[in-house]
Amino acid sequence: MQGVRIYQIPPCRMVSSGTGMFGDGVLERFNAWFSRQPRGIFPKDFLFWDGAGFRWLYLYEKGMEVPPEFDIMDFPGGLYAVATDIDGQADMEALNREVDAFLEKSGFERDPDRFDLGKIITPPSVSEILGYNQTDYYTPIRAKQK
Repeated sequence: MQGVRIYQIPPCRMVSSGTGMFGDGVLERFNAWFSRQPRGIFPKDFLFWDGAGFRWLYLYEKGMEVPPEFDIMDFPGGLYAVATDIDGQADMEALNREVDAFLEKSGFERDPDRFDLGKIITPPSVSEILGYNQTDYYTPIRAKQK
């Protein structure tokens, strides 16, 4: 069984929280806003570290009411190697070794020009039963350069 899958995010528009840290209010306000959006089959948010802090993104849909404090940005999309683990408890070194072993065998390599993304995939009702959230960790990839 493979523990890593490849996923493609198409180019799209995303609502951005701006850069912040948990506890400073930026991410909490963004979470409060996007948590009021209708929940679909798949969560539409992604979190990443941009070098200065965390940035939260949410898939923008035409006609969506976005508070003025949040920007709407173009997101380039691309291919990602995705692995799942427990949110906040993942052994990131082991997870990265698993992703790298998969990439070594598959004809892909990491794409250093894009950010890693994370997404909690557990619905609140399941999180309550499990006692934790599951997170998908997205590693940007590209075809191996020759």
